[in-house]
Amino acid sequence: MLRQIAADTLFMRGTGLLQAGRPAGAHWHLALAARLAASNAVYFGAAALAAYKSGERDAAVRHAERALELDGGLDSARDLLGAMFLHGEPYLGVLNRLHEHLRPRAYLEIGVARGDSLALVRPDTRALGIDPEPQVPYALPANVRVFSETSDDFFARHDVRAELGGLPVDLAFIDGLHHFDYALRDFMNVERCCTPRSTIVLDDCFPRDRRTAERTRSTQFWSGDVWKVVVLLKKYRPELAIHTIAAPPTGACIVRGLDPSSRVIAENFERLRDEFMRLDYSFLEKDRAGKLNLFPNDWEKIRPLLAR
Repeated sequence: MLRQIAADTLFMRGTGLLQAGRPAGAHWHLALAARLAASNAVYFGAAALAAYKSGERDAAVRHAERALELDGGLDSARDLLGAMFLHGEPYLGVLNRLHEHLRPRAYLEIGVARGDSLALVRPDTRALGIDPEPQVPYALPANVRVFSETSDDFFARHDVRAELGGLPVDLAFIDGLHHFDYALRDFMNVERCCTPRSTIVLDDCFPRDRRTAERTRSTQFWSGDVWKVVVLLKKYRPELAIHTIAAPPTGACIVRGLDPSSRVIAENFERLRDEFMRLDYSFLEKDRAGKLNLFPNDWEKIRPLLAR
Protein backbone atom coordinates (compact mmCIF):
# COMPACT_ATOMS: atom_id res chain seq x y z
CA MET A 1 0.00 0.00 0.00
CA LEU A 2 2.78 2.46 0.97
CA ARG A 3 4.66 1.50 -2.22
CA GLN A 4 1.64 2.37 -4.35
CA ILE A 5 1.11 5.68 -2.53
CA ALA A 6 4.75 6.58 -3.13
CA ALA A 7 4.45 5.63 -6.80
CA ASP A 8 1.32 7.73 -7.23
CA THR A 9 2.96 10.72 -5.52
CA LEU A 10 6.02 10.46 -7.77
CA PHE A 11 3.79 10.13 -10.81
CA MET A 12 1.87 13.31 -9.94
CA ARG A 13 5.09 15.23 -9.36
CA GLY A 14 6.58 13.88 -12.57
CA THR A 15 3.60 14.79 -14.74
CA GLY A 16 3.62 18.25 -13.21
CA LEU A 17 7.28 18.73 -14.06
CA LEU A 18 6.66 17.47 -17.58
CA GLN A 19 3.84 19.96 -18.08
CA ALA A 20 6.10 22.69 -16.71
CA GLY A 21 8.69 21.96 -19.39
CA ARG A 22 11.20 20.21 -17.11
CA PRO A 23 11.51 16.78 -18.73
CA ALA A 24 14.78 15.72 -17.06
CA GLY A 25 13.30 16.09 -13.58
CA ALA A 26 10.06 14.56 -14.78
CA HIS A 27 11.90 11.54 -16.10
CA TRP A 28 13.58 10.87 -12.74
CA HIS A 29 10.23 10.98 -10.91
CA LEU A 30 8.29 9.01 -13.51
CA ALA A 31 10.93 6.31 -13.95
CA LEU A 32 10.97 5.74 -10.20
CA ALA A 33 7.18 5.69 -10.09
CA ALA A 34 7.15 3.06 -12.82
CA ARG A 35 9.73 1.00 -10.96
CA LEU A 36 7.61 1.06 -7.82
CA ALA A 37 4.38 0.32 -9.68
CA ALA A 38 5.97 -2.22 -12.00
CA SER A 39 2.69 -3.43 -13.53
CA ASN A 40 1.35 0.03 -14.46
CA ALA A 41 1.68 0.54 -18.21
CA VAL A 42 0.58 4.19 -18.04
CA TYR A 43 3.46 5.02 -15.67
CA PHE A 44 5.98 3.47 -18.04
CA GLY A 45 4.40 5.31 -20.95
CA ALA A 46 4.73 8.63 -19.11
CA ALA A 47 8.34 7.84 -18.23
CA ALA A 48 8.98 7.12 -21.92
CA LEU A 49 7.62 10.51 -22.96
CA ALA A 50 9.69 12.33 -20.35
CA ALA A 51 12.85 10.44 -21.33
CA TYR A 52 12.30 11.25 -24.99
CA LYS A 53 11.74 14.95 -24.28
CA SER A 54 14.89 15.07 -22.16
CA GLY A 55 16.96 13.55 -24.96
CA GLU A 56 17.40 10.08 -23.47
CA ARG A 57 16.13 8.09 -26.42
CA ASP A 58 17.41 4.67 -25.36
CA ALA A 59 15.68 5.04 -21.99
CA ALA A 60 12.53 6.19 -23.76
CA VAL A 61 12.60 3.06 -25.92
CA ARG A 62 12.99 0.80 -22.88
CA HIS A 63 10.11 2.47 -21.03
CA ALA A 64 7.80 2.46 -24.04
CA GLU A 65 8.54 -1.18 -24.85
CA ARG A 66 7.83 -2.14 -21.24
CA ALA A 67 4.55 -0.20 -21.35
CA LEU A 68 3.50 -2.19 -24.41
CA GLU A 69 4.50 -5.47 -22.80
CA LEU A 70 2.10 -4.63 -19.99
CA ASP A 71 -0.65 -3.26 -22.24
CA GLY A 72 -0.43 -4.02 -25.94
CA GLY A 73 -3.31 -1.63 -26.57
CA LEU A 74 -1.50 1.44 -25.21
CA ASP A 75 -1.38 3.27 -28.52
CA SER A 76 0.28 6.35 -27.01
CA ALA A 77 3.42 4.30 -26.28
CA ARG A 78 3.42 2.71 -29.75
CA ASP A 79 2.89 6.09 -31.40
CA LEU A 80 5.72 7.55 -29.35
CA LEU A 81 8.09 4.82 -30.52
CA GLY A 82 7.24 5.73 -34.09
CA ALA A 83 7.54 9.48 -33.51
CA MET A 84 10.98 9.08 -31.91
CA PHE A 85 12.47 7.89 -35.16
CA LEU A 86 10.11 8.18 -38.15
CA HIS A 87 8.95 11.39 -39.78
CA GLY A 88 8.05 13.03 -43.07
CA GLU A 89 6.23 11.51 -46.01
CA PRO A 90 5.23 7.82 -45.90
CA TYR A 91 7.26 5.12 -47.63
CA LEU A 92 5.08 5.25 -50.75
CA GLY A 93 6.01 8.91 -51.15
CA VAL A 94 9.70 8.02 -50.93
CA LEU A 95 9.23 5.17 -53.42
CA ASN A 96 7.45 7.53 -55.79
CA ARG A 97 10.36 9.98 -55.60
CA LEU A 98 12.74 7.13 -56.42
CA HIS A 99 10.73 6.28 -59.53
CA GLU A 100 10.66 9.91 -60.63
CA HIS A 101 14.36 10.50 -59.97
CA LEU A 102 15.85 7.21 -61.17
CA ARG A 103 13.44 6.73 -64.10
CA PRO A 104 14.13 2.98 -64.11
CA ARG A 105 13.98 1.14 -67.40
CA ALA A 106 12.98 -2.01 -65.52
CA TYR A 107 11.31 -2.41 -62.13
CA LEU A 108 10.59 -5.52 -60.07
CA GLU A 109 8.26 -5.72 -57.07
CA ILE A 110 7.79 -8.57 -54.61
CA GLY A 111 4.57 -8.37 -52.60
CA VAL A 112 2.01 -6.64 -54.80
CA ALA A 113 -1.08 -6.95 -52.54
CA ARG A 114 -3.59 -4.34 -53.77
CA GLY A 115 -1.12 -2.66 -56.10
CA ASP A 116 -0.60 0.61 -54.21
CA SER A 117 3.14 0.63 -54.85
CA LEU A 118 2.86 -0.94 -58.30
CA ALA A 119 0.66 2.00 -59.33
CA LEU A 120 3.71 4.28 -59.03
CA VAL A 121 5.38 2.70 -62.07
CA ARG A 122 5.99 5.16 -64.92
CA PRO A 123 4.53 4.43 -68.37
CA ASP A 124 8.03 4.05 -69.88
CA THR A 125 9.16 1.46 -67.30
CA ARG A 126 8.90 -2.28 -67.87
CA ALA A 127 7.58 -3.72 -64.59
CA LEU A 128 7.09 -7.15 -63.06
CA GLY A 129 5.06 -7.77 -59.92
CA ILE A 130 5.20 -11.01 -57.94
CA ASP A 131 2.60 -12.13 -55.43
CA PRO A 132 0.96 -15.54 -54.81
CA GLU A 133 -2.42 -13.85 -54.26
CA PRO A 134 -2.45 -10.40 -55.85
CA GLN A 135 -5.59 -8.33 -55.28
CA VAL A 136 -5.06 -5.46 -57.70
CA PRO A 137 -8.47 -3.79 -58.21
CA TYR A 138 -7.50 -1.85 -61.34
CA ALA A 139 -6.58 -2.84 -64.90
CA LEU A 140 -2.84 -3.15 -65.35
CA PRO A 141 -1.22 -1.05 -68.11
CA ALA A 142 0.60 -2.85 -70.92
CA ASN A 143 4.03 -2.19 -69.40
CA VAL A 144 3.16 -3.96 -66.11
CA ARG A 145 2.76 -7.71 -65.61
CA VAL A 146 1.90 -9.53 -62.38
CA PHE A 147 2.88 -13.15 -61.74
CA SER A 148 0.60 -15.02 -59.32
CA GLU A 149 3.24 -17.16 -57.65
CA THR A 150 5.68 -17.07 -54.77
CA SER A 151 8.92 -15.23 -55.32
CA ASP A 152 10.89 -18.48 -54.84
CA ASP A 153 8.88 -20.13 -57.62
CA PHE A 154 9.18 -17.08 -59.84
CA PHE A 155 12.98 -16.96 -59.68
CA ALA A 156 13.19 -20.72 -60.18
CA ARG A 157 10.94 -20.73 -63.25
CA HIS A 158 11.71 -17.49 -65.04
CA ASP A 159 14.64 -15.73 -66.66
CA VAL A 160 14.08 -12.27 -65.20
CA ARG A 161 16.10 -10.39 -67.81
CA ALA A 162 14.26 -12.20 -70.58
CA GLU A 163 10.93 -11.23 -68.99
CA LEU A 164 12.17 -7.62 -68.99
CA GLY A 165 13.17 -7.64 -72.64
CA GLY A 166 16.85 -8.20 -71.87
CA LEU A 167 17.10 -5.36 -69.35
CA PRO A 168 18.58 -5.65 -65.86
CA VAL A 169 16.51 -4.60 -62.85
CA ASP A 170 17.19 -0.91 -62.23
CA LEU A 171 14.86 -0.57 -59.23
CA ALA A 172 13.28 -3.22 -57.03
CA PHE A 173 10.92 -3.09 -54.06
CA ILE A 174 10.74 -6.03 -51.64
CA ASP A 175 7.62 -6.16 -49.46
CA GLY A 176 6.84 -9.85 -49.15
CA LEU A 177 6.06 -12.18 -46.26
CA HIS A 178 7.58 -10.03 -43.46
CA HIS A 179 9.98 -12.84 -42.49
CA PHE A 180 13.66 -11.92 -42.60
CA ASP A 181 14.83 -15.15 -44.22
CA TYR A 182 12.35 -14.78 -47.08
CA ALA A 183 13.32 -11.11 -47.51
CA LEU A 184 16.99 -12.10 -47.48
CA ARG A 185 16.43 -14.74 -50.15
CA ASP A 186 14.44 -12.22 -52.21
CA PHE A 187 17.32 -9.73 -51.90
CA MET A 188 19.80 -12.39 -53.01
CA ASN A 189 17.71 -13.34 -56.05
CA VAL A 190 16.95 -9.76 -57.06
CA GLU A 191 20.59 -8.63 -56.72
CA ARG A 192 21.63 -11.23 -59.32
CA CYS A 193 19.35 -9.47 -61.81
CA CYS A 194 20.76 -6.00 -61.11
CA THR A 195 23.83 -3.95 -62.03
CA PRO A 196 26.18 -2.17 -59.60
CA ARG A 197 24.15 1.04 -60.16
CA SER A 198 20.77 -0.52 -59.44
CA THR A 199 18.71 0.18 -56.32
CA ILE A 200 16.88 -2.27 -54.06
CA VAL A 201 14.36 -0.99 -51.51
CA LEU A 202 13.25 -3.18 -48.59
CA ASP A 203 10.09 -2.31 -46.69
CA ASP A 204 9.46 -2.80 -42.94
CA CYS A 205 13.10 -2.52 -41.83
CA PHE A 206 12.49 -0.22 -38.85
CA PRO A 207 10.01 -1.87 -36.46
CA ARG A 208 7.91 0.10 -34.00
CA ASP A 209 7.75 -2.32 -31.08
CA ARG A 210 8.33 -5.94 -30.12
CA ARG A 211 4.79 -7.23 -30.68
CA THR A 212 4.48 -5.85 -34.22
CA ALA A 213 7.99 -7.14 -35.00
CA GLU A 214 7.39 -10.71 -33.92
CA ARG A 215 7.87 -13.43 -36.47
CA THR A 216 4.37 -14.75 -35.80
CA ARG A 217 1.66 -12.18 -36.43
CA SER A 218 -0.48 -11.28 -33.41
CA THR A 219 -1.47 -7.69 -34.23
CA GLN A 220 -3.38 -6.01 -37.05
CA PHE A 221 -0.38 -3.81 -37.89
CA TRP A 222 2.64 -6.04 -38.44
CA SER A 223 6.14 -5.53 -39.83
CA GLY A 224 7.63 -8.89 -38.85
CA ASP A 225 11.36 -9.49 -38.36
CA VAL A 226 12.58 -8.05 -41.67
CA TRP A 227 14.78 -5.63 -39.68
CA LYS A 228 17.26 -8.47 -39.23
CA VAL A 229 18.16 -8.26 -42.92
CA VAL A 230 19.71 -4.82 -42.32
CA VAL A 231 21.83 -6.11 -39.44
CA LEU A 232 22.88 -9.17 -41.45
CA LEU A 233 23.85 -7.18 -44.56
CA LYS A 234 25.85 -4.72 -42.46
CA LYS A 235 27.83 -7.60 -40.98
CA TYR A 236 28.33 -9.85 -44.00
CA ARG A 237 28.05 -7.42 -46.93
CA PRO A 238 29.86 -4.31 -45.60
CA GLU A 239 30.56 -3.08 -49.13
CA LEU A 240 26.87 -2.28 -49.62
CA ALA A 241 25.54 1.24 -49.06
CA ILE A 242 22.59 0.75 -46.70
CA HIS A 243 20.33 3.61 -45.60
CA THR A 244 17.01 3.04 -43.82
CA ILE A 245 14.96 6.11 -44.64
CA ALA A 246 12.94 7.29 -41.63
CA ALA A 247 9.65 7.03 -43.52
CA PRO A 248 6.47 6.03 -41.67
CA PRO A 249 5.20 3.55 -40.79
CA THR A 250 8.27 1.26 -40.64
CA GLY A 251 11.01 2.75 -42.77
CA ALA A 252 12.21 2.12 -46.32
CA CYS A 253 15.71 0.70 -46.62
CA ILE A 254 17.61 1.78 -49.74
CA VAL A 255 20.47 -0.54 -50.71
CA ARG A 256 23.01 0.56 -53.33
CA GLY A 257 26.46 -0.52 -54.45
CA LEU A 258 25.14 -3.92 -55.44
CA ASP A 259 27.29 -6.81 -56.67
CA PRO A 260 25.36 -9.21 -58.92
CA SER A 261 28.25 -11.68 -58.79
CA SER A 262 28.31 -11.95 -54.99
CA ARG A 263 27.78 -15.46 -53.61
CA VAL A 264 28.16 -14.61 -49.93
CA ILE A 265 24.48 -15.06 -49.10
CA ALA A 266 23.84 -17.98 -51.45
CA GLU A 267 26.80 -20.03 -50.23
CA ASN A 268 26.08 -19.39 -46.55
CA PHE A 269 22.30 -19.05 -46.50
CA GLU A 270 21.44 -21.73 -43.93
CA ARG A 271 24.18 -20.62 -41.54
CA LEU A 272 23.15 -16.97 -41.83
CA ARG A 273 19.48 -17.85 -41.39
CA ASP A 274 20.20 -19.85 -38.24
CA GLU A 275 22.45 -17.15 -36.80
CA PHE A 276 19.91 -14.39 -37.21
CA MET A 277 16.93 -16.50 -36.27
CA ARG A 278 18.50 -16.47 -32.80
CA LEU A 279 18.91 -12.67 -32.74
CA ASP A 280 16.36 -11.32 -30.26
CA TYR A 281 14.48 -8.05 -30.61
CA SER A 282 16.22 -6.84 -27.43
CA PHE A 283 19.24 -6.19 -29.68
CA LEU A 284 17.47 -2.94 -30.63
CA GLU A 285 17.05 -1.62 -27.07
CA LYS A 286 20.16 0.55 -27.43
CA ASP A 287 21.06 2.68 -30.46
CA ARG A 288 18.23 1.38 -32.62
CA ALA A 289 18.83 4.14 -35.15
CA GLY A 290 22.53 3.34 -35.47
CA LYS A 291 22.07 -0.40 -35.68
CA LEU A 292 19.51 -0.06 -38.47
CA ASN A 293 21.33 2.76 -40.33
CA LEU A 294 18.45 5.21 -39.93
CA PHE A 295 18.68 8.13 -42.36
CA PRO A 296 16.69 11.40 -42.38
CA ASN A 297 13.50 11.36 -44.43
CA ASP A 298 14.55 14.46 -46.34
CA TRP A 299 14.62 14.19 -50.12
CA GLU A 300 17.38 16.77 -50.45
CA LYS A 301 19.55 14.47 -48.33
CA ILE A 302 18.32 11.23 -49.90
CA ARG A 303 18.97 12.30 -53.49
CA PRO A 304 22.79 12.40 -53.20
CA LEU A 305 22.74 8.77 -52.00
CA LEU A 306 21.49 7.79 -55.44
CA ALA A 307 24.50 9.24 -57.25
CA ARG A 308 27.06 6.99 -55.59
